[in-house]
Amino acid sequence: MKDSFYINIFVLLLALSSCNETKKEEVSVSKPNVILIVTDDQGFGDIGYYGNPHIKTPVLDSLASKSVRFDDFSVNPVCAPTRSAIMTGKYSMTTGVHDTYRGGAMMAPSEVTIAEILKASGYRTGMIGKWHLGDNYPMRPQDQGFDYTLNHLSGGIGQYGDWPNTLKRDSSYFNPILWKNGKQVKTQGYCTDVFTEAAMDYIEDHKNDPFFLYLSYNAPHGPLQLPQKYYDMYKDVDIDAGLINQGKPYPNVTDHSRENSRKVYGMVTNIDDNLRLLFNKLENLGIDENTLVIFMTDNGPQHPRYIAGMRGKKGSVFQGGVRVPSFWYFPKAFKEARDINTPAAHYDILPTLAEFTGAKIPEDLTIEGQSLMPLLTKKTDSLPERVINRYWARTAPVHYRNISTRKGEMKLVGVGKDENNNDKFELFNLTEDPYEQNDISENNKPLVEELKAEMSSWVDTMENSEHIIESPRPIIGTVFENPVMLNQNDALFLKKEGFKNEFIYWDVIVDETKTFDIIVHFDCEIETTGELELVLGDTSKTLKIEANGKTSFSFNNIELEKGALTIMLKTYLKRKGELQYVYPFYIEIKG
Repeated sequence: MKDSFYINIFVLLLALSSCNETKKEEVSVSKPNVILIVTDDQGFGDIGYYGNPHIKTPVLDSLASKSVRFDDFSVNPVCAPTRSAIMTGKYSMTTGVHDTYRGGAMMAPSEVTIAEILKASGYRTGMIGKWHLGDNYPMRPQDQGFDYTLNHLSGGIGQYGDWPNTLKRDSSYFNPILWKNGKQVKTQGYCTDVFTEAAMDYIEDHKNDPFFLYLSYNAPHGPLQLPQKYYDMYKDVDIDAGLINQGKPYPNVTDHSRENSRKVYGMVTNIDDNLRLLFNKLENLGIDENTLVIFMTDNGPQHPRYIAGMRGKKGSVFQGGVRVPSFWYFPKAFKEARDINTPAAHYDILPTLAEFTGAKIPEDLTIEGQSLMPLLTKKTDSLPERVINRYWARTAPVHYRNISTRKGEMKLVGVGKDENNNDKFELFNLTEDPYEQNDISENNKPLVEELKAEMSSWVDTMENSEHIIESPRPIIGTVFENPVMLNQNDALFLKKEGFKNEFIYWDVIVDETKTFDIIVHFDCEIETTGELELVLGDTSKTLKIEANGKTSFSFNNIELEKGALTIMLKTYLKRKGELQYVYPFYIEIKG
């Protein structure tokens, strides 16, 4: 009897234990997945849903039609600043990102990213595609919270900073060399296809885990390379047909920009086809209903083309440069497809995803963004009014050029100087004038002064940000990256009086005092004589260059002391009877 009693108790405990495990499993499985899809240089008008009759985007159109759509969603006018704001929930300059190259696209490693926040909450984190926030330790995606990474370098495949693909010239988007978890890999296929296949593999591998996937396509960024069949879809299309004289402004286009548009449209249609594969994968795995899909782009179009009547393009703070599509699809909680007209922005993504997943934002973390969950779940139809600032100028904001401050429906734009060299501003009411055609500054001078004061205060705050005063630096000599390849995208440039050219240099941190080999690579065979000077802080070393067809030159057994260091290169080659300054392709540091 007693034995039977204990056996029954044991069976009951096993059953309870089994139920408990099942509950744990259900909790784990029911935690929603998140896929954030960002395309590159795809403007607001590069999708059929927003009135473009020529572009073929049935998958994106379908996604838009069933999603919550933020109809007034703004980003930065260019890519790297937008990406840092997405990752951190902050204005980009406070993270150290203030440019797209020349050392301005490196995000401070101390920044807390959405990947780190979700990872701490039990999520697997993957990043595929374009990173553009630093190519060296400790600023790579795998250093910033992502478990799995497959990315290219620099701001685009084939750009000069993306040295593994640069020399492929007009075929760099095909069979690109990428970096998988920090290691070079040779891939097969068109870049967008490669990234989508990797994304589907990632989803398959983590179908039983809650995951966050940042799928960041580099298309349709230039160079405008695409598979022939996608170009053929548009090669005979009259890009302007049906779009002029519709009651909306239309940009000044040329035959060259029309041809570029055909290529962009083909690249976007290829993305659309790839998204069909991705979404089918979610359905086949049975996780589509438990996966939040967000689609957006990083800035306006890179050349004049249809943009739904808006003024400006990439690089501009007018609406055409900063207003982008933003679709949020999660039928479990966001049951009604609709437009939300409340202004929202890229830095709202981090707090929104934190609330959506139940992840905790560190208490001491100050961010600019606010959660959009009350809007997504219809708990409210508006959020407290706030000021939204945008700018674009190389290196840092300029008072008052290509900079905007928006408060509610009113937007002040600094457009430079007038004919008397006075600061010039334009003021728009975006509700009444969404295309920014009617400057009302003359009749609203008190409001202009109010918004100008906001603008000035913001610029001063940005210029005095910690990571602008002291920019992020790659660290050399660690186990995390060896060798270190320093490329031109993250390089700095110095103009010295009396010299025709700028000198290229990199500010780095040496992890510990040790001996290094420094190899300087060029993008072609050197077939003339010259001199290569390596400047290391206050010391320098020189090599004579012979006309021997070499593409690289080595400085071996160089001892570098622990701490901050500036590495500058001065290369002079004899061309046309005189010594000419030449930039290196990239430098390799082994230690």
